[in-house]
Amino acid sequence: MTTPSNGDTVTIDYTVKKTDGTVVGNTEQTGPQDIKLGENQIFPQVEEALNSMSVGDVQTVTIPSDNAFGPRRDDAIVDLPRTNLPAEPAPQPGMQLQAQGPNGQPVILTILEVGDETVKADGNHPLAGEDITFDVTLREIKAAA
Repeated sequence: MTTPSNGDTVTIDYTVKKTDGTVVGNTEQTGPQDIKLGENQIFPQVEEALNSMSVGDVQTVTIPSDNAFGPRRDDAIVDLPRTNLPAEPAPQPGMQLQAQGPNGQPVILTILEVGDETVKADGNHPLAGEDITFDVTLREIKAAA
């Protein structure tokens, strides 16, 4: 059987789960995904597993939080003056905002609490601090031209 190499495009199905088994992503609704190996389109640990798989193989790959979305950082939780936010829609816990990070990059903040003067928001990725598991199935290998 043939295994893929860097430069090849593979078609995969996957399910991503947190340690407690909660599914946080999959290809069930979107359909199989094409990944060009060697172009950092997926976590390196998953790509490494794909390099040893043949069409039809299934592997489970666990990625520790430090190599996934990083540890949760307390300094990513900030208080924002409500005057800095648009009046409509009114801020609510769970609502997401886009802000600009220190290097100009976009940062997604999730509102945790809404006070009279400030809003507490979390800039951590929702999966920060979580180990994640990919159940990945290799569906097709398209060799590099």
